[in-house]
Amino acid sequence: MAYGETKVYFDGSHYIAIPHTERLKRYRPKPVEEKITVADDNEGSETVKATEPLISPVSDGNDDAEQLTGEQTDERQTAKAPPKNERQMTKKELFEELYKKYIDLPRAERHFKVMDGMEPYFDTIEQLKWYVDLGFERKERNMRERRVRMTRKARLAGFNYFCTFTYSDKLHTEQSFKKALQTCLRNLCFRKDWKYMGVWERSPENKRLHFHGLFAIPENAMVGMLFEKTDYSFKTHRMQTTVQNTYFNENFGRSDFETVVPTENTLENELAYLMKYIEKDGGKIVYSKGLYQYFISDIMDEDIVCTIGQEDKKLLLFDDFNCWDEGLYMGKVSPEVIAQMRKCN
Repeated sequence: MAYGETKVYFDGSHYIAIPHTERLKRYRPKPVEEKITVADDNEGSETVKATEPLISPVSDGNDDAEQLTGEQTDERQTAKAPPKNERQMTKKELFEELYKKYIDLPRAERHFKVMDGMEPYFDTIEQLKWYVDLGFERKERNMRERRVRMTRKARLAGFNYFCTFTYSDKLHTEQSFKKALQTCLRNLCFRKDWKYMGVWERSPENKRLHFHGLFAIPENAMVGMLFEKTDYSFKTHRMQTTVQNTYFNENFGRSDFETVVPTENTLENELAYLMKYIEKDGGKIVYSKGLYQYFISDIMDEDIVCTIGQEDKKLLLFDDFNCWDEGLYMGKVSPEVIAQMRKCN
């Protein structure tokens, strides 16, 4: 036995194994960030000066009768705005707030806007630029890790449907739709062994909330009945035929079920769509329980093609390598064998 307890994942073309290593744990305390006071700017909060008196004095020779008091004159000269709201927060929290606020802008413009919003809280422009650049690098690194985690989970899950759920105003409000659909999917995962990953999204035109997701639905575990429906698409401006589900239509409004065919790269296309959404809008992927990045297997010398990766720490495996679980032979790699193997993240 060459390598025991390796973590194996599928990269879309080949199986890759990561050998088990022991790393000494060390205590790495996080520094406590200093709080800053952030003032919220309100539009129209500046002091406004009156251009003319509210009541024009009329000169009729009796100046004493029409003379304005000093206090009245001061009140009519200026209109003071309410004081600005102040909040206590860290620089990282302010960065996250500004980054989310300008998420739709191009990267260069977003970078400028974030620097402009954080400038009052730094002594020098060099410190400001260093902090904002570090924050953008952290965001990009986190996005790469999210993409890797999502694709590894999807390629081991055996997804067979790409579904879209949209609510009807006659059945739900936006809040009740989101809560009811989450409850429904959670129950289906527990009772019918469904698995899914997806995103909440708003349509570009009317901003209506809907849910896109990849689903692994076991055989004979479908609820309701699938049927074809031909109607007019306002997006493509032509007639279209879609597959819908009676259960989700009756309880939510509209559903669309598209079969995922691995040989036609359907899974890769749907993953690209979900990635595009989370990269553009900063949305989060919703995962069901039971989705894993790796399965655990012992790897023999004859199943290894070569070492790859940084410092040759990973193993490229043959497409028909043998799976072993603590010395017990499980069979050649296949979806059925992978389902029996231990999993981890």
